[in-house]
Amino acid sequence: MHNDTDLPLEEKIYLDYNATTPTDPKVVEAMLPYFTQNFGNASSDHSFGWYAEDAVETARGQVAQLVNCRTAELTFTSGATEAANLALFGFCKRNKDKGNHIISCKTEHKAVLETLEALESDGFEVTYLYVDQQGNIDLNVFENSIKPSTILVSLMLANNETGLIHPIKTIVEIAHSKNVPVMSDITQAVGKIPVDVQDLGLDIAIFSSHKLYGPKGVGGLYLNKSKNISIDKHLFGGGHEKGVRPGTLNVPGIVGFGAACKIAQQVLEENQQKIKTLQIQLEEKLLELEGVKINCQNENRLPNTTNVSFKGVDGSKLLRYLKNLAVSRGSACTANQVNPSHVLKAMGVEDELALASLRISTGRNTTSEDIDNVVSQIKKAVNQLKTITV
Repeated sequence: MHNDTDLPLEEKIYLDYNATTPTDPKVVEAMLPYFTQNFGNASSDHSFGWYAEDAVETARGQVAQLVNCRTAELTFTSGATEAANLALFGFCKRNKDKGNHIISCKTEHKAVLETLEALESDGFEVTYLYVDQQGNIDLNVFENSIKPSTILVSLMLANNETGLIHPIKTIVEIAHSKNVPVMSDITQAVGKIPVDVQDLGLDIAIFSSHKLYGPKGVGGLYLNKSKNISIDKHLFGGGHEKGVRPGTLNVPGIVGFGAACKIAQQVLEENQQKIKTLQIQLEEKLLELEGVKINCQNENRLPNTTNVSFKGVDGSKLLRYLKNLAVSRGSACTANQVNPSHVLKAMGVEDELALASLRISTGRNTTSEDIDNVVSQIKKAVNQLKTITV
């Protein structure tokens, strides 16, 4: 239990939108009827079921439209983590007669990295590409890593900790020139920047509802049907979701996911410009502090994500000094472990500095006043901790 809070939640400043977003009130409104009067099972063969099934297919269309895929190419899951497991296990098992080699990167999300580790213990070989100090992979090294036994490349579109955007379109072109399919974790990018899976040329993509103001517990798996991409199933118990993922569909969650995607499409451009302005404001003010480094500062990044390191600061105390701010050390999936970020370590940041680093991620509700308040609190905390640790 965390009891060290002085302020009620509404007086705290939330700047951890990459961990999760609040569900949009319009999304909640769209979901509510599917908990009560429209409660049917989408697989039931009667009017209650048909109504639920129609709602699911409407939502599938809304999600598909946001990422520009066909509805038949989209499977609903419980989130991006499950989608990663389904895709990686399913695709690699389906194609193991063609080879056993997978290419990924050291800065991927743990949902991908841990699934790849499990595949390694099952006889697959994984090449984990290194990154430079800005988080970029070397495209020549990547191309030279592809070999006859390579069956899949798995590289995220935007990094969840630094916001760095990989040149996925170029990566896909290189991989496809050697007949190797590409999977991408597009979770952090969808809803923040335009994401078009067809334009990117992706074969497989995974993403999640709760990163774009939809409910938790629902996500999407895209399988490119024009390339005949298919996966072996390793979950059993019914033919739901075309046999890819059995189990009763989370109809309210799926309806919410669809509604969130529809809203995201409507406000994408306006929101992108707004959060970019806030990012510039935040970083300019943070850089007034001595010993501050913005990670991936001059790279192509998400407009809402700032990863900042504070030299000469005791990182173990930093978050405690910022108890009225919701910011993080890195991925929410490993936030309870006080370990240096694997992403920053891969970029060559030493442990002490990685532990004195923060991910600040803004969202639709963030204001310019919030940024001023945040910078003021960070400056105060950093100056106090520098005094203490000298």
